[in-house]
This record gives sequence, structure tokens and C-alpha cells, in this order.
Amino acid sequence: MSTSVYFISLTAMFGTVIVVFAMKYGSAVFAARARLAGDAAYRSLAEQALAAQAEQQAALAGLRADLSQLATSVAAVEKILKQVE
Repeated sequence: MSTSVYFISLTAMFGTVIVVFAMKYGSAVFAARARLAGDAAYRSLAEQALAAQAEQQAALAGLRADLSQLATSVAAVEKILKQVE
């Protein structure tokens, strides 16, 4: 076997091993980036949900105040109606 064929076969063998490990490393990097993107999207969704929840709580507090005022008005009307009877 000539020296050039020997070096070509060694280069092909070691080159294949290096390419396999490079592909494995590349896929791990790609998966990590995809996971980070998913985490960022989930974080954004959680922030939006938190903002919507705060808006709902504010609206609910306003409705409770209106309901309390309405209950007071109804109680006043009932008192007037009882006095009229």
C-alpha cells in the first residue's frame, strides 16, 4: 500500500469521526437555541396573561363598587317604600 493511499484512508476515517461529532455538537446547539426561543415565547405569554389578569381584577373591582352602590340605592328605595306603606 502506498503512503498516499494510507494517508487518504486515515484522513477519511478521522474526518468521518470529526464530522459526526461536529454534527452532534451542531444539533445540540440548535436544540438549545430552540429551547431558549420557546422559553422566551412562554415568558412573553405569561407576561401577557399576567397583564390580562390585572386588567380583569381592576374591572372586577369597578363592578364590585358599582354593585355596592346599587345595593345601597336599592336599600334606600326599599326603606322609602316601607315608609310609604
